[in-house]
Amino acid sequence: MNTIIILLRGINVSGKNKIPMKELRTLLQELGYNDVKTYIQSGNIVLKTNEGLKEVEKNIHIKIKEKYGYDVLVLAKEVKEIEEILKKNPYSNLAEKQIYFTFLFNETKINEIEVDAKEDEYTILKDVVYVNAAGGYGKTKLTNNFFERKLKVSATTRNFKTTNHLVELAKS
Repeated sequence: MNTIIILLRGINVSGKNKIPMKELRTLLQELGYNDVKTYIQSGNIVLKTNEGLKEVEKNIHIKIKEKYGYDVLVLAKEVKEIEEILKKNPYSNLAEKQIYFTFLFNETKINEIEVDAKEDEYTILKDVVYVNAAGGYGKTKLTNNFFERKLKVSATTRNFKTTNHLVELAKS
């Protein structure tokens, strides 16, 4: 069985698309996934399966839609993919609290977007945008919605701590 990391876009944000993590774990176990673990309330999951990534994404999407009526985007990644993203982080020399990863649901060929983001900066590599939110994520223009609009692709963002913790959770 492969251990994979699942990122859900837009659940339990500002009171929208509420899904209790205990219910989510049960739902995923009903789908036949093993060793299901969740981290915080924003749709971070680690599980074991023999299914391929696209099949997992599809099955979870359908099950959430059936049970809750939410059209939630689901992104599945192999642990080694997330480890590689962490390893390639161009801002690894900076404070972890200002580092964010915007995971794209599809690769982009766009490498640069014109934006006045003050001291904040970003780097786009295939299907991830590395964000250095030096002034804090709450104040940056380099948000998930900004990148979705400019790159014309769906995305979901996690901070360094969450991303790193998901890898640790997958390996435990």
